[in-house]
Amino acid sequence: MRPGIAAALRGAGALAAAAVLAGGGWYGYEAAASRPIAAVRFTGDTTRVGAVELERLASGIRGRVWREVSLADVREAARRLPWVRESAVRRVFPATIEIAVEAHEALARWDDTHLVSVRGEVFAADTDEALPRFSGPEGAAAEMAAEWPRIGRAAAGLGSPVTQLALSERRAWQAKLASGLTIELGRGDVEARLARFAAAWPQVAAQAGSATHADLRYPNGFALRGGAAQERRNAPKGRRA
Repeated sequence: MRPGIAAALRGAGALAAAAVLAGGGWYGYEAAASRPIAAVRFTGDTTRVGAVELERLASGIRGRVWREVSLADVREAARRLPWVRESAVRRVFPATIEIAVEAHEALARWDDTHLVSVRGEVFAADTDEALPRFSGPEGAAAEMAAEWPRIGRAAAGLGSPVTQLALSERRAWQAKLASGLTIELGRGDVEARLARFAAAWPQVAAQAGSATHADLRYPNGFALRGGAAQERRNAPKGRRA
């Protein structure tokens, strides 16, 4: 047999063998893909998501045909779980579904059933954490979450943390401290006003007694009300903001 013909026959044999192997692999994949799902694996930040909710989701997936499960449907089901912000789903051969979870990080309470995340997103969840409370018009949570760290830094010298932050329809800010002091911050230069008040507070506090309200909406000072500080003022000249 001539060398060229022999080489051609060997090549044809190799192709035939590859075809047989490929066909066997395809049929093997088809058989495996038709199996029921044996395991559902969760990855990511699952510590806040309740184990009961995760198991309920997993039990609804296990036993279904691996290749017939809609990954989009599983993703949406995972996103509806408490504390879940986002999820990603993939098939893991031969019989596993993997669900990656991204959880919300709570910043404040919004109402009795909702929280505000550090991203300013309102979501439904429950927690025993000691969180500040936000209140404001619809859609204001993101603005309040962005302002929160600046207000916290400006109020640091007051010796009592901010426990409530409110934003009115007119975009006027109000803060309440753990001590019970309510501070009217107005609509402009909020951090600067609060920082000036905090700087003066060590001296003012000695004279203010049990003041319950501080009005910082003056261009050149503030006013204190309540307790022994009835209408005690520090150069509050000009109209309030």
